[in-house]
Formats: sequence, structure tokens, C-alpha cells
Amino acid sequence: MDTTPLRAVIADDQALVRTGFRMILASDGIEVVAEAVNGAEAVAAVRRTRPDVVLMDIRMPELDGLEATRQLLAGGGCESKVIILTTYDLDHYVYAALTAGASGFLLKDVSPEHLVASIRLVRSGDALLAPAITRRLIERFAHRDEARDHLHRDLAALTPRELEVLRLMATGLSNAELADRLTLGQTTVKTHVTRILTKLGLRDRVQAVVLAYETGLIAPGGGSAQG
Repeated sequence: MDTTPLRAVIADDQALVRTGFRMILASDGIEVVAEAVNGAEAVAAVRRTRPDVVLMDIRMPELDGLEATRQLLAGGGCESKVIILTTYDLDHYVYAALTAGASGFLLKDVSPEHLVASIRLVRSGDALLAPAITRRLIERFAHRDEARDHLHRDLAALTPRELEVLRLMATGLSNAELADRLTLGQTTVKTHVTRILTKLGLRDRVQAVVLAYETGLIAPGGGSAQG
């Protein structure tokens, strides 16, 4: 079992916010290896320290968190998972953050327990998509009928069971909920999820959910678009 401490970078232009997050993480054994006050510093810090998780504010000077996330995750060379933190619960931020490659989206008023749990959840590769965020994704694609005219060609590589898992995953179900819905063991579900991500060349479950909606595998309302 890997006992290496989880490592994090905090990027936020407010010193009090960084201090608060650092104290919360340290109290749970999560090591903060660097802090950044803008997106440019965040990109440099992540590339230098290669943390497990990055807490990235959206609104920062010089380079905002969304563009910093895009720069870090473009090309697939960065293994760090990015969680977007903001005080603004706005739809376009949610969508932009997820399509930039972020692994989650949290408001800054999140409880300390939820923050720590979310970081560990993202690090393990599980979902960090609240039902409200999943609903936003559905609404975002509600009028994109043209996107449902065809499936991404890579989806042809998935087995019928993997397609079923991806459809359910896109509604925001966790591994435990997937196992219950499909009457499978959680280990089997994790294997299916891993195979889906590998076959589609995706970083994590969030990208899989976005892909499911973009390609029309899931129709608005959570149903299959493929009859």
C-alpha cells in the first residue's frame, strides 16, 4: 500500500484563503508543497513540484485559473488533478472548468471535511460531480441535437457493458451506486471504469461524463440517445 503523503498546490490571490486551506489540509496530513498568487505562478509551481492535486482559484491576476488549468493539462503531460475553487456558482464557469480538464469544482464555502474528502476522492480517481453540476451539464447540451447525430468513433471500442457503465456514470453515480444499480461488486465496477478511461484516452471520470454528453451518448434528462 502506498503510504506516500498526498501533496497539493494551492493557487489563490488571497493570502487568508491560502492560509486557511493550508491549515485544513495540514491537519489531515496533506502536504502543501507550494502556493501561488496567480495562474502563471500556479503553472510554474505545479510543473516544478508535480503535486497530486491542485486547488485552483478561477479569478486571479495575470492568468486566471481556467487558462492555467488549460495550460497545465493540455497534451496530457501533467498527472496532477485540478480542483477549481471559486466563490462564483456560475454555469459557464462550471462547464469551462470541466472542459479545460479540471477533475472537480467546489465553492469556497465548502466545509473543511468536504474539502479534504473531495481532494482524496479526486486523487483516487473517483467522481467529484455534485448532482447540481451534472444537471448543469445536461442543461448545457439540452439544445445540441446535432451533437447527438453521431457518437464519437472511439466509443465503438467500448463493450455493451462499458457503454452502460458510462451512461450511468454520466448521471453522476459513484462507484458504490453503480455497483448497486448493476448488481456488481465495487471492484468489478472500478475495473470497468478504468477500462473505459483507458480505451477513450481520458484522464478521469469527469472527462468521461463531459464526453458522454458532448457525443450524445446521454440525452438531456439522463436517458440514452441511442434508442
